Amino acid sequence: MASGDPSKLEDLKFTRNIGIMAHIDAGKTTTTERILFYSGKSHKMGEVHDGNTIMDWMEQEQERGITITSAATTTSWKNHRINIIDTPGHVDFTIEVERSLRVLDGAVAVYDGVNGVEPQSETVWKQANKFLVPRICFINKMDRVGADFDFSVNTIRERLGANPIPIQMPIGAEDAFIGMVDLIEMKAKVWGSDALGADYKTNEIPSELLDEAKARREFMIEKIAELDEALTEKYLSGTEITSAELKKSLRAGTLKLQCAPVILGSAFKNRGVQPLLDAVVDYLPTPLDVPPMTGKNPDDEEKLIPCPTEWNHPAIGLVFKIANDPFAGNLTYVRVYSGVLKVGMQLWNPRLDKKERVQKLVRMHANSREEIAELKAGDIGAVIGLKFSTTGDTLVENPMKVVLESIHPPVTVISVAIEAKASADQDKMNESLERLCREDPSMKVGVDPETGQKIMSGMGELHLEILVDRLKREFKVPVNVGKPQVAFRETIAGDVRANATFERDIAGEKQFCAVEVVARPAGKAIGIEFKDGLGAGHLIRQRKDSKELLKALESGILEAAETGPVAGYPLIRAQMELTRVDTRDQETTPLAAKVAAANAVRQALKSAKGLLLEPIFKVEVVVPEEMTGAVVGDLNSRRGKINNITPKANGQVISAEAPLMNLFGYATDIRSITQGRASFTMEFLEYSSLPPRVEQEVLQKMGRI
Repeated sequence: MASGDPSKLEDLKFTRNIGIMAHIDAGKTTTTERILFYSGKSHKMGEVHDGNTIMDWMEQEQERGITITSAATTTSWKNHRINIIDTPGHVDFTIEVERSLRVLDGAVAVYDGVNGVEPQSETVWKQANKFLVPRICFINKMDRVGADFDFSVNTIRERLGANPIPIQMPIGAEDAFIGMVDLIEMKAKVWGSDALGADYKTNEIPSELLDEAKARREFMIEKIAELDEALTEKYLSGTEITSAELKKSLRAGTLKLQCAPVILGSAFKNRGVQPLLDAVVDYLPTPLDVPPMTGKNPDDEEKLIPCPTEWNHPAIGLVFKIANDPFAGNLTYVRVYSGVLKVGMQLWNPRLDKKERVQKLVRMHANSREEIAELKAGDIGAVIGLKFSTTGDTLVENPMKVVLESIHPPVTVISVAIEAKASADQDKMNESLERLCREDPSMKVGVDPETGQKIMSGMGELHLEILVDRLKREFKVPVNVGKPQVAFRETIAGDVRANATFERDIAGEKQFCAVEVVARPAGKAIGIEFKDGLGAGHLIRQRKDSKELLKALESGILEAAETGPVAGYPLIRAQMELTRVDTRDQETTPLAAKVAAANAVRQALKSAKGLLLEPIFKVEVVVPEEMTGAVVGDLNSRRGKINNITPKANGQVISAEAPLMNLFGYATDIRSITQGRASFTMEFLEYSSLPPRVEQEVLQKMGRI
């Protein structure tokens, strides 16, 4: 941000937009609760196990002790405003992490000090890589039996391929954990027996830890010096490097995603949270540190439009979440990238080509709201009064024409049939499902064409269970739910070429277009890929209406390719190449082009050899050593593939892959096999072809053969 009012520049320098992300049960929500308490935002610390945390405000979250929906809040620390989003750790709610990271500038990755990197830690780390989000690592639960700081740091290096730089070392271990050594300042920070942990003492490093602290500091300086040429020269020449220089280089490396500073603590025991807040301020970016967002012109997608972080620019914001509030109606969460959103302002939604009016603006604190007059570039807040906009939509102030990259929901893998218990509630159920879909883009609702049943699809059994629970409690709609069903996909096994001609009189006007397409497999890509294979000199490109015709051809091809040739499931991993188009001057219209293209694709899929695909899940089971054989045998019986078995304190970690259709009810079965002593996580991995025998059985059940 080179231009603009300097005072505004100052304001943004003191803003941080961060997310707290981790595997389930690593302590994200507890950490956030402590942050709010020590920063003065709340006056009582909630506990997840008591169901009274601020951030887990939904009934379903409090009952299960897990985070389901990302909750936003704003607090302050040392004259900095910190906007925080606490995200879920369960894989079924991964869309909440995805859409939060899309609008955040930085993140705190929380790890369990005993387990280090766990499966969902890997997933959220990859999501942060995708959106280029700088992050710091917080090794939590250092008071637990078996907590190992160095082991946890190594898992970050080995499993995530990251460059962790520890800037603290623990003082004491397990129940004797009392604080840490700050390796940059070379001071000890020690918490007393005060249960609230608000006060800690900064002391000299105990003599028995001094040698270890010096060695760790030397390693840290070496790692930081690698990020900065000037510092490397100083380090090699033996010149003293100051704390300020170390912090500056470490911050620069963090912002460039070259490293991740690692700190430690025990949020539950109220130790290490204040230094965590210091690290957020010291190392995570301001809205000015991240590159300005770039959008596209909706009329010409090749034209890129910068959205500078300036307040004297037309307002541009991205809708990243919709929430239903029983009192305020729809809350539309927005990250503002340019300009200022004000109450009463009229905004334009380019996707819908509709205007929206801002009735109220609020800053959220979990499920409570604080009304404000404006949201400025760099801010995160919620708008009340928008009727049409949904997750991923851009909101702009006229006369700007820009669309920001949307938020793409993950593939649904499981579905259930759902119906209202009373026919009088049918309309209410449909309306409630529509509202849930607006809130949660990872849920889909459709109708089975053969049975006419309403089908609700989601990311896993827990996801669907929560959605049904919300229908009953929140929306007061009693429903009957069928057994979970696998959401299959289809693909094609080889190249197929097909032609179609559309020639007809419509309302006295002749319509004509002839199209040839080639359908072929396309690797592991999810979805359908369109390829324009007409060549740069094709005659269609010389027509005045070439843009409209090419758009219609692409639209016809993609719409017809939505359903596969085996059983009508969505088609994925296929490329549709447009190889020939014949037109006539007056007779070829966008309608004729679209119908001809769609017919050519249908013809190609009719001739293609189709394959049925099933969702495969990555399964990780932590099990006592003596029960390893029983768990492995059970996974093998579910068509599972064991990838590796690694020893761990008090047991083994079994990593495997298995088809979802054989994992229904696994939570109950694993409890029974291990007398409740094993724990497991499941995460969608990929779609894979069914073995021929299993495909036959599935198609027979469907009545397809």
